[in-house]
Amino acid sequence: MHLRRLEPHEVSLHRELRLRALQEAPDSFGETFADVAARPLPYWEDLTRSVTESGRHVMFLAYEGNDVVGSTYGLVDQENEAGRVGGMWVEPAWRRRGVGRALLQEVFSRARQHKLRRLGLGSSSQPVCPPCTVGRAFEKPETRPLTTNPSLQIVEMEAPVCSSERVTV
Repeated sequence: MHLRRLEPHEVSLHRELRLRALQEAPDSFGETFADVAARPLPYWEDLTRSVTESGRHVMFLAYEGNDVVGSTYGLVDQENEAGRVGGMWVEPAWRRRGVGRALLQEVFSRARQHKLRRLGLGSSSQPVCPPCTVGRAFEKPETRPLTTNPSLQIVEMEAPVCSSERVTV
């Protein structure tokens, strides 16, 4: 498995991955497949630009051969010295094989480069990938209803970004 960033010309891949994640794990995200699928091309171009331009947010992709097996966003709020892990998704056949951990390590590395002090993460109360994957690094859990399924809760957590090269997850 190898990791890389989404490239500016990969608008179609970006859209395909997001829709794949929403279709496969509909209760893991705060938006629905139908809403996201209906968004026009300019939306995807803008979103892709926001995660590929230097100094902004980032999207990491995990590959096995030519296949994307996972992805996540690393979102930056420089003003508050904070960041956020967003939209993490791993292909079902690749779960519990270190893909999520590797993606998370990349987001922490990026956070250190931006000199961020903390990272946030939200996970549904019935996550596809249990919180044990990230639970040891993240703390201060708070909950709120999932907008797309109010019967579920989003667990909001936060982790300090330390200066060490790797975070224990």
